[in-house]
Amino acid sequence: MPKNTKVTQREHSNEPVTESVADLLSLEHPMDYKSSQMSMGLSPASTAPGKALLPSPDPDAEDGRPAWNNKLEYILAQVGFSVGLGNVWRFPYLCQKNGGGAYLVPYFILLLLIGIPLFFLELAVGQRIRRGSIGVWNYVYPQLGGIGVSSLMVCGFVGLYYNVIIGWSIFYFFQSFQYPLPWAECPIQRNGTQAIVVPECEKSSATTYFWYRQTLNITSSIDDTGGLNWKMTLSLLVAWILVCMAVIKGIQSSGKVMYFSSLFPYVVLFCFLVRGLMMKGAVDGIAHMFTPKLEKMLEPQVWREAATQVFFALGLGFGGVIAFSSYNKRDNNCHFDAALVSIINFVTSILATLVVFAVLGFKANVMNEKCVVENAEKILGFLNTGVLSRELIPPHINFSHLSTQDYAEMYGVIKAVKEDSFDQLGLDACVLEDELNKAVQGTGLAFIAFTEAMTHFPASPFWSVMFFFMLINLGLGSMIGTMTGITTPILDAFKIRKEILCVVCCVIAFLLGLLFVQRSGNYFVTMFDDYSAGLPLTVVVILENISVAWIYGTKRFMQDLEDMLGFRPFSFYYYMWRYVSPAVLVVLIIATVIEMAVSPAGYNAWVEAEGSERFEKYPPWALTMAYALIVAAMLPLPIVFIVRHFNLISDGSNKLSVSYRKGMMKDISNLEEQDEQRFILSKNPSEAPSPMPAHRAYLGPGGTQEMTNTNYGTSTKTGYQNIGSPESEL
Repeated sequence: MPKNTKVTQREHSNEPVTESVADLLSLEHPMDYKSSQMSMGLSPASTAPGKALLPSPDPDAEDGRPAWNNKLEYILAQVGFSVGLGNVWRFPYLCQKNGGGAYLVPYFILLLLIGIPLFFLELAVGQRIRRGSIGVWNYVYPQLGGIGVSSLMVCGFVGLYYNVIIGWSIFYFFQSFQYPLPWAECPIQRNGTQAIVVPECEKSSATTYFWYRQTLNITSSIDDTGGLNWKMTLSLLVAWILVCMAVIKGIQSSGKVMYFSSLFPYVVLFCFLVRGLMMKGAVDGIAHMFTPKLEKMLEPQVWREAATQVFFALGLGFGGVIAFSSYNKRDNNCHFDAALVSIINFVTSILATLVVFAVLGFKANVMNEKCVVENAEKILGFLNTGVLSRELIPPHINFSHLSTQDYAEMYGVIKAVKEDSFDQLGLDACVLEDELNKAVQGTGLAFIAFTEAMTHFPASPFWSVMFFFMLINLGLGSMIGTMTGITTPILDAFKIRKEILCVVCCVIAFLLGLLFVQRSGNYFVTMFDDYSAGLPLTVVVILENISVAWIYGTKRFMQDLEDMLGFRPFSFYYYMWRYVSPAVLVVLIIATVIEMAVSPAGYNAWVEAEGSERFEKYPPWALTMAYALIVAAMLPLPIVFIVRHFNLISDGSNKLSVSYRKGMMKDISNLEEQDEQRFILSKNPSEAPSPMPAHRAYLGPGGTQEMTNTNYGTSTKTGYQNIGSPESEL
């Protein structure tokens, strides 16, 4: 109803009302009585106390914010962001290193204690406030608005080197379209008329040589940049073009990409699992993987690494989770989403572990048989030269069909008889367990161990193409979430076309990413991976937890959740958010700082002459750069706190939630219309029920007084200005 009508004028006037109701209604727009709740067909529920006489407008549809096309698209986006390369090459390594099946116990416990509660917290605040990471934490508590800026900084650092890994996968993907695979055998070089194997490859292996020399063309130290590697530069360019195309239209484009990039890796993992289980040695690998070493559960290091893996597996603190959930409707069941995505992530890690160790079990079996053949030839040579007596060889052993059991028996006899001179023979034990214990992770697993295993597959190029295409999609899903965590807060704060912002961000990131495609670039990838995210993200998440649970108030937050979801979440979350999760995060921060102080800061340099890696300490300039990454990521936290504590800048609330306040103003307009109609019916507006649900509290800045829905324009004092009073318990 227009606000200059006679009804509105009379409501705010002291003059007596002389017009009849009929006169007043004749000046207004016609009313559809069939669709109105004021008709005689009102249900009892619609007239219950605290209910609106007229339906309030849907703020989700009217605030102009983009929304997911459907729930599946949103779930796939969250799954694609959380399920990344770490599930494939980090979790299996930690599982093997920390007790096999026993590692799953601390991991699952910590998933329940910190993983799901904190993931639920980020989903809820993003969905409730409908802002990116900067806007959300400005709104909850402006003095901790630096949380969002730090999240954005970490997203930037991680995105720079994470896309380099996608570039490496793209290079291997295109190299896989040939038979035999280029890393199947060591290259041959001519030395005059003589053909010899490249010494660097002969001292290492074909896959290791292809990775370090053919792909990275790596230098021997971080001090020697070596110039740009043009092959990796082109691969990085293609990677950023793919990311730009995926996110250029926001969730409208990235949501469509997620249908493929989130689901295709599962198809590949199942194909690899079925194929792996059909190969010799796969069962040995899986059995070795899940054989529990229960004594490992008592080691603090196991729990620390489990907590770190839970923390990063769900993408906590990056801002991508908040950004994705901010495009949801406010009544979406984010509690169900948190549990579902967390469980999918955990099951995916288990699936990836089965695949990795089925394949590595096959590889270990192949390498063990190769070891037996090579050492059997040595023994035959010793027998022919008389170094060993033929009486040492058991009569049933046939060298032309020598099994691993036969070799083990023969090896034991020779070692027992030739105890004094056994070391001079240079024989290896060729134990399958030793091969399985060679734990690898990260690039060592994906680009060396796994690629070597695939060279022994039938139709190896097909499986190689599938594997690296899977890595590209896993990386792309995580990069979409990372880029959304960067662009969403900026789009919320400034009026910029998302297409222009996306292109500018990708171009700048590509130029900065040239640091990682130098010949020494792999060393910088290691540096950024070790220093740019770990400690800063842990600090970001504990501040997120504190700002909601202790500053805004856990009880108020639980009430907001009840208003959003229609039910009150379990009290379990109350105690997790308020006590357990902060305590676990504090312990994790302390453990991380201690580890950084105790462990030498360095990297594994590739020594070409030896064909192997060697640990090197960072030079002073590189160490300064590493610690500068931590400082740069965490610096916004104290800066924003200081400038807002002393009122040096605005708290950002005026331009923080433009569309959010727009939706609120529409609620106010609806309130006025209802008051006018109640005035017509001779009811005092103050006696009429509120158009908003009872006890509905907007998730305003932290404090104990809720922001009510009836004084938007009359009070400028917000909740965070009244933080001093204690919060009542449940």
